[in-house]
Amino acid sequence: MIKQVIVMRADLKMRRGKEIAQGSHASMAFLLEGDTPNHLLNGWLNNAQTKVCVSVNSEEELLEIYNKAKEAKLIVNMIIDLGKTEFNGEPTKTCLAIGPNKTELIDSITGHLKLR
Repeated sequence: MIKQVIVMRADLKMRRGKEIAQGSHASMAFLLEGDTPNHLLNGWLNNAQTKVCVSVNSEEELLEIYNKAKEAKLIVNMIIDLGKTEFNGEPTKTCLAIGPNKTELIDSITGHLKLR
């Protein structure tokens, strides 16, 4: 199975709408890069488009997951909010998306995280 996992920072205590917007940015980011292998892109877009949202408790944890995904050569996109509506004008790493890719590859990095 192919899926995508959104990793959201819980420590920021974002409004629900802000979380949804940030997660949506993360989910779509891989489409903008254009380097997703066709078999993954087609497998995900033409099927269930499985997405799961999990959480971490700090920027450090988010960066750790990001680096593990990069090391595993998975598609991973970090979202940095510009801070115009929250975060006192400071750019802030809010979430990331891993995938789409094979479930077992993503789960090896995010399987221990709590569902959001």
